[in-house]
Amino acid sequence: MPPSLSERVPLVLASTSPFRRELLARLGLPFAVCDPAIDEDPLPGEEATGLVARLAERKARAVAPLWPAALIIGSDQVAVLDGEIIGKPGDHPRAVAQLRRASGQTVTFYTGLCLLDSGSDQQQVAVEPFRVVFRPLTTAMIEAYLHREQPYQCAGSFKSEGLGIALFERLDGDDPTSLIGLPLIRLTRMLEAAGAPIL
Repeated sequence: MPPSLSERVPLVLASTSPFRRELLARLGLPFAVCDPAIDEDPLPGEEATGLVARLAERKARAVAPLWPAALIIGSDQVAVLDGEIIGKPGDHPRAVAQLRRASGQTVTFYTGLCLLDSGSDQQQVAVEPFRVVFRPLTTAMIEAYLHREQPYQCAGSFKSEGLGIALFERLDGDDPTSLIGLPLIRLTRMLEAAGAPIL
């Protein structure tokens, strides 16, 4: 039997997100978690796709000195509505405002993904889009949802893997895990290209 991925090279998630940790665990591989602790502010005039690609790479490279011979995963996500980046609401009033604005609209999520081989300094970077079409939402619906799930640390003010699914008219994208924050289909392909197939 060939050695497993973890026996050949450590796998490291450069994120403290519990959602990304849960997603990566689906692949059934042992991995370490490391806080990249980087500045995530956009650069002046930076577009959403450039922002998430840059931050995904920066997160991976931020932990590389601690893991000099590992495959390091960096990821970042933003939501865009009417051409404007909308972030994590942080509190109830901002979440209400975000969901009122999203009502009946399409929000596009861009998830940047970087797989860095810190031993060879080779990297793969991709950006996965995913569109969410919201139902028309009443104030009562918004309040009921927010009180039950309190998604104040989630871009767009919802958890698609939870009750947030009730807010949507439809979803449009290649990889539903990208909406939660870590595109596993693309990551699987990146691992294969890095010589570390999962299967």
